[in-house]
Amino acid sequence: MERVEAVNLRVGALSGVLEDALLFSYEIATQGTLLEGSVLRIERVPVRVYCAGCEQESELASVQSFRCPRCQELTADIRSGRELEIKSIEIDEVE
Repeated sequence: MERVEAVNLRVGALSGVLEDALLFSYEIATQGTLLEGSVLRIERVPVRVYCAGCEQESELASVQSFRCPRCQELTADIRSGRELEIKSIEIDEVE
């Protein structure tokens, strides 16, 4: 028999997911399922944008300003930060 030990998620800063709410509700949502008793681990994914002026990707310091941190040019070319995906599931075989 197999048992799910952990679920690893990637959650972007722009995904609209509140990490605390997700962690709080995980135990309740998994009751009576194959995930009951498993751990939820969240990897935060920062917002990365591409700047046409610098021709480089950069990580934004804040989601409040979509300006290149190098040259301060406005950019809307988002390369990461919208993710909400299962990265992996750890399964343990129980006899």
